[in-house]
Amino acid sequence: MSDTADTLRQCFALVFPDLADEELASASMASVGSWDSIATINLVTVIEEEFGIQLETEELEEMASFGTILDLLERKRP
Repeated sequence: MSDTADTLRQCFALVFPDLADEELASASMASVGSWDSIATINLVTVIEEEFGIQLETEELEEMASFGTILDLLERKRP
């Protein structure tokens, strides 16, 4: 697993502490009952701090699952 994926797993674990480690990589808004707008804001904040990036408003629409967020982060990383 990439460093980006490992760091993203840590971000998800902070925001969704009730998810088991094996559930993190398949987590999505549809599968995680506690993933609401507040959780999204918390996740964005943690990701921006951990990765040292600023997410654009239009990028927030892509943040529907671990996989889509990982793809987004890998595109943004140098």
